[in-house]
Amino acid sequence: GEALEVTREVNCVIDFIHGCEDQLQKLKKQKEKGLLYGIPISIKDHINCKGHVSSGGMVKFLGQMKKEDSIIVQVLKSQGAIPFVKTNIPQTMINYDCSNLIFGQTLNPLNHQKSPGGSSGGEGALIAGGGSILGIGSDVAGSIRLPSSFCGLCGLKPTGDRISPSACSDRIFVLAVTGMLGPMARDVDSLALCMKALLCEEMFWLDPTVPPIPFDEEVRLR
Repeated sequence: GEALEVTREVNCVIDFIHGCEDQLQKLKKQKEKGLLYGIPISIKDHINCKGHVSSGGMVKFLGQMKKEDSIIVQVLKSQGAIPFVKTNIPQTMINYDCSNLIFGQTLNPLNHQKSPGGSSGGEGALIAGGGSILGIGSDVAGSIRLPSSFCGLCGLKPTGDRISPSACSDRIFVLAVTGMLGPMARDVDSLALCMKALLCEEMFWLDPTVPPIPFDEEVRLR
């Protein structure tokens, strides 16, 4: 409900992920409660979710339904999180604003005259507007850090190859800098919890190229 209200105001959500209710019922029956149990999580447009399009803000990708969840979505679900919406981005994602010809312009919820930043601008706007408490963006040259700054949030670009980028439709360009998926939230504790949840055995098993190093709590507290 909150996400719907926010997107009516600033146009940040592009798709609602079906099956949320079913997933919640399934979670309730599980004995193991993951670190993110019951937390609804918003997901940037290009991160693949089964049965949904990853448009990259481009018309050419609109007919291509994804057949499986990306590794990060699989791990989030196994940790009890509930991916519930996909959020807007600028066309091709190489932009510090957040607009494309399919879904239009996303506004900054703090000031509708301003941009929420990019390319994870839909995430920034939704979280800052109160429609999500934790989201996954991606960052090559500021795409998590800029919207976090513009929208008054916390965001983290992890070290290269720390989280599996597998099954994300961001292979539009060959880049010299490693693009990384990472969390966005209103406080640092939420980022730390998300990283701790993601850096688990399942992540390392699903993508053997990810170094099997768990999250270091002590580094964060120093």
